[in-house]
Amino acid sequence: MNYRHILEEIYREIQPFAYEGKQADYIPSLAQVNPDQFGIYLHLLDGEHYSLGESEVNFSIQSISKVFSLAIALSLIGKQLWERIGKEPSGSAFNSLVQLEYEHGKPRNPFINAGALVLTDVLLSHLENPEDFFISFVRKLAHNPAIDYSHEVAMSEYSCCYLNASIAYLLKHHGNLQNSVDDVLRFYCLMCSVEMSCKDLAQAFSAFARSNEPFSHGGVQLTPSRVKRINAIMQTCGFYDEAGEFSFLVGLPGKSGVGGGIVALCPAKYAIAVWSPRLNARGNSIMGMKALELFTTLTTQSIF
Repeated sequence: MNYRHILEEIYREIQPFAYEGKQADYIPSLAQVNPDQFGIYLHLLDGEHYSLGESEVNFSIQSISKVFSLAIALSLIGKQLWERIGKEPSGSAFNSLVQLEYEHGKPRNPFINAGALVLTDVLLSHLENPEDFFISFVRKLAHNPAIDYSHEVAMSEYSCCYLNASIAYLLKHHGNLQNSVDDVLRFYCLMCSVEMSCKDLAQAFSAFARSNEPFSHGGVQLTPSRVKRINAIMQTCGFYDEAGEFSFLVGLPGKSGVGGGIVALCPAKYAIAVWSPRLNARGNSIMGMKALELFTTLTTQSIF
C-alpha cells in the first residue's frame, strides 16, 4: 500500500476545513499557538513510518496524557481502580460537575476531567516521585529522552483551573481524593503540559498496539490484559462526548487533547497521530478528525 500517496491525498482533501474552528483559547498559553499548522505521523509495527507536515513539532498533549496516567494507575492498584472510577461513556461535557454530583463523586470514566483527577490522586499516593516517574514513563514509551513538561503551560493552566478545582473539591467531599486538592490540581496540570510531537505520540502508542509484546518500566507493566482494557476505554470514551462519532467515522481506539492532537491505533498494525490546533465545539481537532476518517476509509484498516 502506498501510504505516502494516501497521506498526500488526505492532506489535499482536508484543506477546505483548514480555517474552521479555533484553538483552545481558554488556556492562555494555548491561545498563543499558531492555529494554521498540521502534522501527521504513521508508525507501522513492521518498522516503516510515514509523515507529512509539522509531524515533529512539539505541542501540548493535554488530555492525551490521561492514557499514560491510566496505564500507570492500573499497574499500581489493579482492579481496585474501578471502585473509584467507572468505565462508561459520559455523554456529557468532559468537565461536567452535574454528572459527578448526581453519581455521588464517582467519575463516569478515566478520561473525563473528574476521572483524570482521581488517576492523578492514585499516582500521588503510590509513587515516591510521581513527577519524575510520569515523565520517564512517557520518554520510555516514545523512545525520546528529550520529552519534557512545559512549566509555562502548566502554570498557565493552573492559573485558570477554577472548574477543575470545583470538580476536585466535589471529589474530596465524597471521599474520592486522598491528597490535597492543590497537590492534585498542580500535578494534573503538569501532566497535561507534556509536549510531544506526532512522531513521539505514534511511537508511544505503538506499545498499546503490541498486545503480544508487554511493555515494562519501573515496575509498571502494560500486560496484554491491561492493554486490552485501556484500548476498550479509548474506543468508548477517548473523545469526550464525541466518542461515538469518532468510533463511527474512524473505527479506532484513540485519544484526543485540546492542544489539537489526536492519536489512534489499530491493534497489531499501526499507531497514527495527527495535530491541528483548531478545535470543534466538543474540543477535538477538526482537521485531525477528518484526516483519520479519510485514513481508515482509504486504507480500509480499522478495527471493524
